[in-house]
This record gives sequence, C-alpha cells and structure tokens, in this order.
Amino acid sequence: MSIQPLKILVTGDVAGKFDQLFNRVRNVNKKAGPFEMLLCVGDFFGVAASAQAEWKKYQDGEEKVPMPTYILGANKVEHLKFFAEPNGCEIAENVTFLGKKGTFTGTSGLQIAYMSGIEQEDAAIKEPHHFNKADVDALGMPLVSDSKFRGVDVLLTSQWPLGVAKYASPPDGINVEGLQSTGSASVSDLVLALRPRYHFAGMEGCFYERLPYRNHKVLAEGARHVTRFLALAKVGNKEKKKYLYAFNIIPMNKMEKEELVKQPQDVTECPYSWSERKQQEQQRPDMSNQYFFSTGQHGQGSGHRGRGRGHKRSHEGQRMPPKPTGPCWFCLASPQVEKHLVVSVGTTTYLALAKGGLVPDHVLITPIGHYQSTVDLPQDVISELEQYKTALRKLFKSEGKTCVIFERNFRTQHLQIQVVPVKFDSMMVDIKDVFLEHAESHKLELNEIPRHSDLKQIVSVGAPYFYVELPNGDKLLHRVKKFFPLQFGREVLASSEILDMTERADWKACDVSKEEATDMTAVFREKFNKFDFNAADDDDED
Repeated sequence: MSIQPLKILVTGDVAGKFDQLFNRVRNVNKKAGPFEMLLCVGDFFGVAASAQAEWKKYQDGEEKVPMPTYILGANKVEHLKFFAEPNGCEIAENVTFLGKKGTFTGTSGLQIAYMSGIEQEDAAIKEPHHFNKADVDALGMPLVSDSKFRGVDVLLTSQWPLGVAKYASPPDGINVEGLQSTGSASVSDLVLALRPRYHFAGMEGCFYERLPYRNHKVLAEGARHVTRFLALAKVGNKEKKKYLYAFNIIPMNKMEKEELVKQPQDVTECPYSWSERKQQEQQRPDMSNQYFFSTGQHGQGSGHRGRGRGHKRSHEGQRMPPKPTGPCWFCLASPQVEKHLVVSVGTTTYLALAKGGLVPDHVLITPIGHYQSTVDLPQDVISELEQYKTALRKLFKSEGKTCVIFERNFRTQHLQIQVVPVKFDSMMVDIKDVFLEHAESHKLELNEIPRHSDLKQIVSVGAPYFYVELPNGDKLLHRVKKFFPLQFGREVLASSEILDMTERADWKACDVSKEEATDMTAVFREKFNKFDFNAADDDDED
C-alpha cells in the first residue's frame, strides 16, 4: 500500500495579523486540504494594540485557530512577554510554542528541528530572544551523534542562513552583494549538520524559493537527499509577496533510499561552508566527543584538549551515545553544563568537580556522550573511565588519602561516578560496615559482589541500582525496587564514623558561589595535572 504524503502549510512573519492569516488558512484548507499543521517562522506576535486585541480573542477562545499551529519564540525583546514558558507550551487552543530549540516528531514520523531567536556573537546569552553557538551545538549534537542519522525532514529558523544565495539567483529586488551580510553563520552550520529536506525562514520581508542543493560531494560521497530553502514574506504585506506556502512530504523514515536521494534537474552545489569556528574541527571527524561545532573550548581553563590514550584509536564500529530526551546538565556540549567545574577532558569521558561537594576534592567522572549508567557504556568509555579512577587513586594516595567511588542509577538521566577522598587512617572504622549499617537502617539490601566482577554481567540495562567501590577493593550493590534515598552515598560518607560532617549530606547545603567554585576547580586541576593521562599524552606529542 502506498504511503500518503502529509500536507503542511508554512507562513512567514505574522506580526499580529492573526485574523488575516487564519481566515486565509481556513480557505486554503477548505479548497486544498486537509492539512496536518501550520508552521510559523519569523515574528508571530505584534505589539500594536490592535494586534494584542486580536490575539486575546484566540487566547480566550472567542475565535478558533483552524488547525494545529506551531510557532517559534521571540526575536525581539518586546515580544518576550508573550512567552512565559521558555521550554515550550500550548499558549492558546491549537497554538503551540515549540520552545527555544529542539526537535518535534509527529505520530507520522515527520521530524521537525527548530531554533528560535537571533544569533548573538557573545558567548554568554544576555537575552532570551538570542541564541549562540552553544545552543546550536546542543541542538545538533544529539542528532548527528546517532550513526543512523540521515537528516531531518524540516528545519525552522526565523533567521536566514548566511550565504544561502550562492550558486543561485538572489530574491527579487535583492542583489547577491546585499545577501552577503544577511543571516547567521551559526544557522548555516546547523543546516550543514542537520541536512534538512526543507528549511523555512522569515524576517527579511520577501519570498525566496531557492533552487534545491546537494548535501553530498559528487563522486566523493554517496548520494544524499537535497535541501530546499524557502523564505516567506510577512502576512498581509502591501507588495502581495507570498507569505503562505503549501507542500507535501513523506517522512524520510518511511521512504526508500533510492527515492529519497533522487536529484532534481535544477539542483546546485551546497551554498554553505563551515564557519571559522567549525573549520578547525574538520580534522577531527569523531563526533562522539560532543564538541560538535566548538573550537578550542575545552571546558574553562582545562589547558588541553584531553586527547587521552584512546585518541589514536579507530572509531569505526563504535556505538554512538543515545540522544538526551531533554536538557541535560552533564552532556558536555549542553549549555546547561557548568563548565567552570570541568577539570580534565578525555576522548570519551571528562572529570569535573562536584557541585556542592562533600569535601573540596569531591569529583565526578562523567561520559561526554549521553549514557545513563555504567551498564550502558561501550568498552572504550569504560576503559577511559577506569583510567580516571586509577589517576585519582594515585593522586589521593600521594596526599595520604584513599577514596570511595559510588554510582546511583536511580532518578538520573546521565551517568555520574562520584569519587570522594577520605583521609587514610589505620585506626579508621571499616567503611564497608558503615555502608551495611546505614543500608540496614533504611531497610535496603546491600550485597557484596566479587571484586573482579563486571557490573554489566550482573545488572541488566535499564535496571536501577546503587553501586559502591571501597578502598580495599570490595564492591557493594543494591538493586533498587521502589524506594531509595537519593542522598544515601553522601549520607554514609558524611556520617560521624567516616567524615563526621553530617550537615553536608545534602549537596544543596554545600553549594558555593561560581567564583569560589572556579577557584576550587583551578586548585584541583593544578595538582591533578601530573596524574592526568591526557596531559601526559599531550606532552608526548610535542
């Protein structure tokens, strides 16, 4: 049975002319529909009193939006008041704000990627209606990290990509020279990475249907699908330029490759080249490190790229990390990561000071890719993780300390191996006994497992657990069933028997200012450097 294509409408800047748009959409839907959805790029809202009055009718339900409508976020500071929830939500019946950035996959399998706002060059975002390179990285990396990724069906950006008219005629009334400074270089990078079949943008006040362009190099790469870029004019513009576009599409995941990669006769070369920040990465095709488009950003002050001994390994056949389902505080390319805490970056893992650590040298070993637990890790990530454990044990031994290492795979989405140093004392109480006593008080079953056992052979993927490695080599495991105290590991170590700082069992009670945390990270990085296998490799290659 043949697959029926989806029918979709796209509009440019609405600018508060809701009645005019939705009346037109009703008529088009009646004559040529039914359409699945309406997608909006550019400025959806207007600030005039008439525009706000029109919107209130739809918001209050007095007027109905004729079909599911998806909009991007603010491009101007005066429009921010219309977007109370930055992560997206329904703002009126049948009108959904997608959010600042992300992907939306419908029940049909159609995948839509989107980036709201205007590019800001500064590293730190000052206004919610701006995006920067980190936002582009965070959107692109989870997609391109999938070895099966071929591209997205649709990309929505309000801003044009820089250089779109190369190899093609410019829009009517605009010459090529005038387009050289129009648009965003980061959007161009995003388009190169995501390879959308359709890319829609607004904001320039004109309609422009560019010739389709290739996403592969002829004779050098296998054939890929083409991209069609369309810019749409403003709703109700006096020049009567096209602001509403209808198209049919079958989701690429339901298409045979031969059909998907067919090249139209008028296809051109790709108009984009990687921006300056990306060009430096072209010699490093391995995307598993989640540095996507970054150049020279190694975590604040890390002092080296952290190549690790695994840098020279072939990455052929390695399993790529899964995609995070939402914002992640530990994926290294994510804008949520507190990079001022990063101590060292390897090939597949990194070391960071724990936020709100029990002691100043409480650190985390974390995979760069998005893995939930040790059980999920491929072997190359496990190997480097063990290198970090060894290096930390050597450091703490040089200071007359030992360490306890634990993991909680329960109500977490990204693996964090906690490493807490403990002063070595021959008279010190048996740490294993303390863990077992506290487990008993919580009515938890904490079992000892063989010292040389592989956790992946004992715990199945997806099963929640708590796991601890003790200084003498003993290993303890609890299989979480229903209840588990989230601060259990910290609670045991903070107890009077071990660190004697019970008031620090909750990390929130230990949080410090960013300035203080940055200083603590610098101190730890300096002393860890001589034990860091990444730094050693860098020295060997000089």
